[in-house]
Amino acid sequence: MDILVHCFGVSFVVGLLIAFLFKRRQRTESVCIIVLGDVGRSPRMQYHAASFAKEQYAVEIVGYKGSPPLEKLQNDPNVKIHYLHSYPDLKQNFSKTLAYTVKVIWQSTDLLYTLLFKCSSSFLLLQNPPAIPTIPICWFYCLIRKIEFAIDWHNYAYTIMALSLSEKHRLVKLATLIESLYGTKAKHNFCVTKAMQEDLKKRWNIQAQVLYDRPPEEFQPISLEEKHNFLLKLSNDYKILKGSEETSTIISKQQPSGEIELYNNRPALIVSSTSWTEDEDFSILLDALINYETECENNKNIKLPDLFCAITGKGPLKEFYQAIIKNKKWKHVKIITPWLENRDYPKLLASADLGVCLHTSSSGLDLPMKIVDMFGCGLPVCAYNFKCLHELVRHNENSLVFSDVNQLSDQLISWFKNFPNDAEQQETNKKFKKELSVFQQNRWHDNWRQTVLPCFEC
Repeated sequence: MDILVHCFGVSFVVGLLIAFLFKRRQRTESVCIIVLGDVGRSPRMQYHAASFAKEQYAVEIVGYKGSPPLEKLQNDPNVKIHYLHSYPDLKQNFSKTLAYTVKVIWQSTDLLYTLLFKCSSSFLLLQNPPAIPTIPICWFYCLIRKIEFAIDWHNYAYTIMALSLSEKHRLVKLATLIESLYGTKAKHNFCVTKAMQEDLKKRWNIQAQVLYDRPPEEFQPISLEEKHNFLLKLSNDYKILKGSEETSTIISKQQPSGEIELYNNRPALIVSSTSWTEDEDFSILLDALINYETECENNKNIKLPDLFCAITGKGPLKEFYQAIIKNKKWKHVKIITPWLENRDYPKLLASADLGVCLHTSSSGLDLPMKIVDMFGCGLPVCAYNFKCLHELVRHNENSLVFSDVNQLSDQLISWFKNFPNDAEQQETNKKFKKELSVFQQNRWHDNWRQTVLPCFEC
């Protein structure tokens, strides 16, 4: 703890001395967006950047290189991305505390240097979490350069840290202190739910505006022909999606006339996007699929289709679960784990028959953007229940909510009973999609323009 405090102090003093060499900037329509993570895997902050650029702001993004950013950001002349240098991984050779200390020093120095010497914006918008070292560094930079400081609260850093550490751990306490102390110093605060808005006010007296996630225009329902062509393309990498004919998939074929026809006795496609981390327990879905397989084998009174399950995403537990999946000898369930380009992910969602969300939230105060994306494509979901999920998912109104493996198993079996011709299921699906069509009318940019843009107008 003492080392970290000392490091922050050194960084601040060095930055202060350097800052005296700079003149105060004039207020302009320019914004710097900070993501202390993979820029390409930070959709909400990318959407912020795209909306600012659409409103003719000069946009600078600071973050780490990894997955490709949205094409609209790569090709927009108003957008400039400053990539930070990857920090050294010392976990194998040093203690966790020492490795973390070096990481914080590295990130603090690199971030402060990038802000001082490469950025020239009048506003700064920071993603939280992580809080260390981002919030104090960015606040300090805004203070000495006299520019406006804003935080977009996606979750709490201290609750995420507490998943792998104890709540009493000194790093968790430090994260809590930083969030509570520096969060109050931001001129503008945005958050993802009303529940978080109320908690920020009650916990730290932080006044935040709710900016709900909404799908951008790319997340739309697609035609049968588009579904067919997408699955045909995906079958080049995943042969189990390939049909028996050259221009066919497991669910559809192309007639000599060029018309696309769905097979009546086709398998069902479900999709789930996961970060493969502790706050999304993939074993719940895995166990539910085991139950589904058992039901297909043992209960001949119910007609159930084979299930093809596409699990997207990257994360630390992916290889662990891939090894488990590989050992399964299922007859009726198949799982693929693709990593898709940004342009293809919405097509996968729009091609599926049902989505599954395992997000539980470390704080219970944020909502999963993956459901927002699914809703944008008109895809109903089975979503794991937690504190504020009702702000997005309403059970039996626009989708289904489950609390354990058995409930998810029952929902999968009920949803796909006599698929695709069960009259009751078709009626439920029609009701859900009608509700989702209303949700789709409020897209990201219009929502953003009403809530965020007024705070940054010169």
